[in-house]
Amino acid sequence: MHIHLLQPGRISYVDGLAIQRRVIDARKQNLIGDTLLLLEHPPVLTLGRNSHRENIVASDELLASRGVELHEINRGGDVTYHGPGQLVGYPIFDLRGDWPGKKGPHLGPVDFMRLLEEAVIRVCYDFGVPAQRIAGRTGVWTVASGEVHEKKLCAMGIHVSQGVTSHGFALNVTTDLRDFQLIVPCGIADRAVTSLELEAQPTGDATRQPTMQNAIHSTARNMGRIFERQILAADSLDELLAGEGLNAAASSG
Repeated sequence: MHIHLLQPGRISYVDGLAIQRRVIDARKQNLIGDTLLLLEHPPVLTLGRNSHRENIVASDELLASRGVELHEINRGGDVTYHGPGQLVGYPIFDLRGDWPGKKGPHLGPVDFMRLLEEAVIRVCYDFGVPAQRIAGRTGVWTVASGEVHEKKLCAMGIHVSQGVTSHGFALNVTTDLRDFQLIVPCGIADRAVTSLELEAQPTGDATRQPTMQNAIHSTARNMGRIFERQILAADSLDELLAGEGLNAAASSG
């Protein structure tokens, strides 16, 4: 049992959606196995199914002048920002598979989200950042300390179609948090956002520095642990589709 890992690098949101669609279609046809995309996007705002346009504070003119795209999508949640320094994860998983905690014919979407949150919480701990869930507020947050409220480290929102998940999470690693001033993040006005870079304590261990590459390695490792699968890296989507397609054809013949 394994999860394929694809790392397209920093790509436009439109290109990211196109890759997701190809992977989703192939997964629904059982041509490939469960797949995790880890990537970055240029500055973009996405509005989920439950979004409110008033949670975009910036004017259309300001967004255009700063080259920030705007996309309405089918994931859950409100408005979210993506940009450089933020690790975006798109797990394309068939919930009918053999997953930890599955109680019926498929893993429930809420249970899937809890597993996803747990994986990201462990990523944060890899960098010395205590993190937690907050009841009623999806995502991953810092732990409150004294008069300092918890801050959001990672936004989450998924879509499920024919048992297959898409969209996922956005973890602030070295993100320029000033860009979040364009919106009311996830429609939550009374809590701030933060990043691993800001929250991590200085350390001499290079592997615990909150860099994008370290975050990718940690995320892949912890997704494998939480979802109880081996992570297998693929060089490209075409290679993955070709290889899995041949394997599927061979096994069915």
